[in-house]
Amino acid sequence: MVRPKPLAGLRILDLTRLLPGPMCTLHLGDMGADVIKVEAPRGGDYARALGPSLFRLVNRNKRALKLDLSKPAGRDVFIELTHSADALVEAFRPGVMARLGLGYEALHALHPRLVYCSITGYGQRGPYRMRAGHDIDYCAYAGIVEQSGAGGGPPVLGNFQVADLAGGALSAAMGILAALLDVQRGGEGRHVDVSMTDCALAHAVVPLATWLEEGATRPRGADTLTGGLPCYGVYETGDGRYMALGALEHKFWRAFCEAVGRPDLSDRHLVSGEEAEAVRAEVAA
Repeated sequence: MVRPKPLAGLRILDLTRLLPGPMCTLHLGDMGADVIKVEAPRGGDYARALGPSLFRLVNRNKRALKLDLSKPAGRDVFIELTHSADALVEAFRPGVMARLGLGYEALHALHPRLVYCSITGYGQRGPYRMRAGHDIDYCAYAGIVEQSGAGGGPPVLGNFQVADLAGGALSAAMGILAALLDVQRGGEGRHVDVSMTDCALAHAVVPLATWLEEGATRPRGADTLTGGLPCYGVYETGDGRYMALGALEHKFWRAFCEAVGRPDLSDRHLVSGEEAEAVRAEVAA
């Protein structure tokens, strides 16, 4: 007998666009939730303009409909949908949903058990709450961009949206699941306020730990997991490709040194500073 998925029977209303919100509801849908994606009649989700593959990847396992929430008829239909929903996810700037009569307070009064999640760049409160932004901006404010790249070079952008996906989608999904659990225990729904900048910063635990211990972050490419240790980094190989080496444990570093014919380096895997640079140069030679 095949067991139902863990979120089977739950319904999620998704008003979001692009990556953070759609990825959040994708995870919930993959766990069995019935996700209904609500798009505006004109334009809809901006991800449609980025090609069909991206849109289909992040919006699979969802049902969809178009509603004009600027019109009373559209709002009435949406409010009716909330009565059968367990959670709602939106990503408008603070105040937009309230002006439509669909803010947390209004819907909570109608449906006290509804979990209401708002995903924004800077949260519902604070001096930056009305600022526009994208993943690169949130990562920059969180210090992630400054820490990314090789020593002596400029910051680089990885092809993984840390703030959108870890700070936004995953943090929102965890918050929604926790709030749904509270509802099932007899509580009421709550407003899950996700600031992608704050959540991205909260995930930057290694530079934060360095700052707490040393009073400052280390230069780009010099922290524990960004190239500061010879046993953890990227090396160019003789055939022009690159090898990722993660040998923090001494037994793995020793095995690596023996494999490349440099057993003399086996006791120097956790060195730092100039000595680390010297070991890296020896390995790369």
